Amino acid sequence: MSDVSPCTTCGACCATYRVSFYWAEAEQLPAALTRPLGRWYACMSGTQLPRPRCDALHGELGAAAACAVYEQRPSPCRELQPGDDKCQRARLRHGLAPLPVTPSVPVEASAFA
Repeated sequence: MSDVSPCTTCGACCATYRVSFYWAEAEQLPAALTRPLGRWYACMSGTQLPRPRCDALHGELGAAAACAVYEQRPSPCRELQPGDDKCQRARLRHGLAPLPVTPSVPVEASAFA
């Protein structure tokens, strides 16, 4: 089995969900890529829109997508796992085939998490 994660070509989660987190996490990210959400929270820019798409997402969904701030990505991005329920729902929303659920998909090798 390949060690390449399906996240390196997907990006569906980055164009489906609002990525909100405690404001202190925003300090690790470029200011242009975050937006405040009240006093205690921030979100990734673009994910607060009615049709979300993270401004850190580059490329084409389902073909060649990558996160510009992968190493600094906030906790919600780190918590989402390839093939989990949120991943599968995001893929379905964008017309992508579901991923097989296997424990062997390396999360840290992915472009998204």
